[in-house]
Amino acid sequence: MCLFSDTKAEPTPSESRPRRYKCGLSAPCPPKHLAFRLVSGAANVIGPKICLEDKILVSSVRNNVGRGLNIALVNGVTGELLATKNFDMWAGDVSDLLKFLRPLHEGTLVFVASFDDAATKMNDESRRLFEELGSSAVKELAFRDSWVFVGAKGIENKSPFEQRMKNSKNSNKYEGWPESLEMDGCIPLRPPLEA
Repeated sequence: MCLFSDTKAEPTPSESRPRRYKCGLSAPCPPKHLAFRLVSGAANVIGPKICLEDKILVSSVRNNVGRGLNIALVNGVTGELLATKNFDMWAGDVSDLLKFLRPLHEGTLVFVASFDDAATKMNDESRRLFEELGSSAVKELAFRDSWVFVGAKGIENKSPFEQRMKNSKNSNKYEGWPESLEMDGCIPLRPPLEA
């Protein structure tokens, strides 16, 4: 009977698979932070996705995506989902978006993922509201650009969580559309306001 062998033992399943963290992040978020992943839509075919703390808030599977802007509002203190809604920025009415964004409370987190066209119906007020939430790319957002963004009501600086891919005939991945954007990270929860 041989006690030693040239063959290696098979790795256990936990050793062979990379560890998976919330929303597919490569590392865990620190305490009092929310893990998120945003994926913009691909052309007008594959819908966007918004994941927060390993819960899919917006996706084609949940049947709550639409052409334009797909938005999830989250309580910035508790991480609780407040609302999800999509706004058709090609044929819809921008006043619906304005009614949704104007009454936000201080500290509300706003997650945005575009699908197809996010900009055609945007006006100066809607762009200003997103700028107040921390966007620096919304003023340049144009027809069929891909856009993902996380901002907050009352943010003091520009959000570090924003990407925009310009719709350009020379660089589009899909005929008439730029490629899908994917962004993930950890957002700090806001401390409760003193009473």
